[in-house]
Amino acid sequence: MKIGKAFRVGMAAFFGSVVASGALAADDRAKIGVLTDMSGQFSHESGKGAVTAVQMAVEDFGGTVLGKPIEVIVADHQNKPEIAAATAQQWYESEGVTLISNLINSGIALSVAQIAAEKNGIAIVTGSGSSRITGAGCTPNSIHYAYDTYALANGTANQLVGQGLKKWYFLTADYAFGHALEADASAIVAKAGGEIVGKVLYPIETSDHSAFMLQAQSSPADVVAIAGSGTTFINAVKSAREFGLADSGKLTAGLLVWLTDVKALGLEAAQGMILTNGFYWDRDDDTRAFANRFMERMGVMPHMGDAGDYSSTMHYLKAVEAAGTTDAQTVMAKMREMPVNDFFAQDGKIREDGRMVHDMYVYQVKTPAESTGEWDLYKLVNTIPGDKAFRPLAESECPLVKN
Repeated sequence: MKIGKAFRVGMAAFFGSVVASGALAADDRAKIGVLTDMSGQFSHESGKGAVTAVQMAVEDFGGTVLGKPIEVIVADHQNKPEIAAATAQQWYESEGVTLISNLINSGIALSVAQIAAEKNGIAIVTGSGSSRITGAGCTPNSIHYAYDTYALANGTANQLVGQGLKKWYFLTADYAFGHALEADASAIVAKAGGEIVGKVLYPIETSDHSAFMLQAQSSPADVVAIAGSGTTFINAVKSAREFGLADSGKLTAGLLVWLTDVKALGLEAAQGMILTNGFYWDRDDDTRAFANRFMERMGVMPHMGDAGDYSSTMHYLKAVEAAGTTDAQTVMAKMREMPVNDFFAQDGKIREDGRMVHDMYVYQVKTPAESTGEWDLYKLVNTIPGDKAFRPLAESECPLVKN
């Protein structure tokens, strides 16, 4: 695919190569393809940060596995499923890629996971959130690593309903992730004793949320929940502030909030927001150590996608080394067998549906007065153990799960 190839060459020059020159044997050579959004609305949540995190993991692993250099290539899927699918097929079929990672944009992640199963490659999803990836869309060749819509909704919805904020109105981005996030949050709100008093879909390309905000403002909702990500989420929060939703007694809840979103919004606009996350850079000494190294390269602190990209790449390479092969099914079995213990997760485990289970965290965005530095943005409200954070296997729609 010409676009992918040209972009890969450019990215290799930008990030540097971790593979030695000269021809390499295809057998048992680990080759990682980072398929991500480098220039679109989700690029701040993936893009160069995802590539940097994967590169850091490869370097920290030593640059080689099974006696051969590890290669990292990159392509921009441009949020177009046809480009993502064509790139994945070419990578698995012709270019010896053994792992495709990041895969932000849930529709793309679901598509590439199926291609990984067809071509017997491995796909690790860190950027996308739809719980369908480990539900009806699960495969024996895919892992959902950092977070999902069920865990995000589980943390935020239970926290707010528990505070007595029971009437919910949804502003839902009209794409796979937005629909999954609304569905999971709606079910959890209802289960916790709340009710859905209205909802509206908005196109992910829109920058004008005024009509949607007027509908939300006129509703009897306690919570206006934004089921979307990227620039669409940022624009929606800005609109909520401009329309004075907080002044009318309504709390704006982000169901997926990236650290970069809060930084872009500023504490004046985002303060008080409740959110659920899988990683925060200032959680402990280990997270701070990784974050400072990442900051040196990128000029920004890492978020849960970046941390997940590093952690999942390292876990994959450890599994390849332990398995003595890059054969997909052998490596998948080894990754399920081995626990994840690093700065991202303690005692993490990969279930048969592909879900990597780990603790999740409920945070509140600090006020400007509470913040002591540029990236001092969150305060911890609650820790949700992994076995409570994610959808129970007993409720799974994954055909690989024996209920």
